[in-house]
Amino acid sequence: MLCWKGFLIFLMLGLCVSSEENLQYDYLKVPASEFVSSINTIVEVISQVSSILSQFADFSGDHRLQNAVSDCQDLLDFSSEELSWSASASQNPKGKGNGTGNVGSDTRTWLSAAISNQDTCMEGFDGTSGLVKSLVAGSLDQLYSMLRELLPLVQPDQKPKPISKPSPIAKGPKVPPGRTLRDTNDDEDSRFPDWIRSDDRKLLETNGVSYDVSVALDGTGNFTNIIDAVKEAPDYSSKRFVIYIKKGLYLENVEIKKKKWNLVMLGDGIDVTVISGNRSFIDGWTTFRSATFAVSGRGFLARDITFQNTAGPEKHQAVALRSDSDLSVYYRCAMRGFQDTLYTHTMRQFYRECTITGTVDFIFGDGTVVFQNCHILARRGLSNQKNTITAQGRKDPNQPSGFSIQFSNISADADLVPYLNTTSTYLGRPWKLYSRTVFIRNNMGDVVRPEGWLEWNADFALDTLFYGEFMNYGPGSGLSSRVKWPGYHVFNNSAEANNFTVSQFIEGNLWLPSTGVTFTAGLDI
Repeated sequence: MLCWKGFLIFLMLGLCVSSEENLQYDYLKVPASEFVSSINTIVEVISQVSSILSQFADFSGDHRLQNAVSDCQDLLDFSSEELSWSASASQNPKGKGNGTGNVGSDTRTWLSAAISNQDTCMEGFDGTSGLVKSLVAGSLDQLYSMLRELLPLVQPDQKPKPISKPSPIAKGPKVPPGRTLRDTNDDEDSRFPDWIRSDDRKLLETNGVSYDVSVALDGTGNFTNIIDAVKEAPDYSSKRFVIYIKKGLYLENVEIKKKKWNLVMLGDGIDVTVISGNRSFIDGWTTFRSATFAVSGRGFLARDITFQNTAGPEKHQAVALRSDSDLSVYYRCAMRGFQDTLYTHTMRQFYRECTITGTVDFIFGDGTVVFQNCHILARRGLSNQKNTITAQGRKDPNQPSGFSIQFSNISADADLVPYLNTTSTYLGRPWKLYSRTVFIRNNMGDVVRPEGWLEWNADFALDTLFYGEFMNYGPGSGLSSRVKWPGYHVFNNSAEANNFTVSQFIEGNLWLPSTGVTFTAGLDI
């Protein structure tokens, strides 16, 4: 059994484990019963921490502290469910509730998210008196240590062979509301996991897809605000629930809870359907809670929508979109803000043909994320402020997380162009010790500084980070003046870069075809 400090808790509580003592799977380095026992131990620690936090849930007079406590309660709840998924998958590896069908990859993703949640919880107390933080810090440290010991026990399954190359986006026929969009090619069914429905195949690529409810500011839809439409969606649905958001500026903060699975939001286009807010750290919100739009439910899909935060650079952290949604896709969307625009907090995510703008760390988080064919635009921030495009937050070397940016354009937004000589822009900096980000075959404009990357604080993480570049081009792609850090790599061959492709990095061949979004599985455009 695992030698954990917290294991005595398990023995004292007498928690139950599976009776199938000797089950052993290729993706686990220990018997399944031992793995589940360890998870049960961790879940009990989570329960104890939650009990401590609940005493401060109604702490009045301190808005920032209330937000921090609320964040922690949600994050611990996320971790508990992610651990539950992991335990369930180990007891029934072929179950339909598993993510992609690659149980090892799924479990590593979920355990990695649970690790990140603890860090986010602690970070939320920045700027508070520290009383509550000090009460829960010891338990959170114990929880973090236990999760770190659990993650190396899981290894990904053998990489799946790529399925047939996806076809270009089809401009399908209009489908009247109320009718079901179906793909009649039944021969393809065997190539997908059981949980993928054949009638979801072309969901995001068809212009006239049917929808369940609509939102319109002028009253011509079922609702006039988005959050009411979200409440209409069933919990833990295996079927897509489609919300059509008509053109307009929606001034609301939207949060899609973890129970809302397979939710789809379709807009009328970038900067046509706009969801806008202005929460910020300076105004008392945690970074986590500042998001204009936040989604945690698995399998979220969005198309033709702008998510923005208008707080401005002087308000510091101000998130436009935060995603904790596993197997989520953002297609032809825009994320507009300044500092911390796009918070890819945890889980596997895919962004295709999106526009992302910002200043400091404007793509950040600890998700496992691929960006393809996107426009990434640095903006003008505060005087003497340096722009950093990414700040990836991997804290443990066993976490599968990281950012892979491919086939995209890296350039300056219109407001920054006159100030290129006085505002420095970098590809990224290491937010956490094992920060991991790669740029593959991108067009880099002259906005990118010759050294490419920026330190976080002196020599922090320069030995342990993993930053890579492969076959980029354009005036900002030159390698002769790049940083000389031990953790920086110029990939000399495609074998190194291939680890960060859609098919390898996020197991995209197993789940992206169900969305209908065009993607490039490998390195060739």
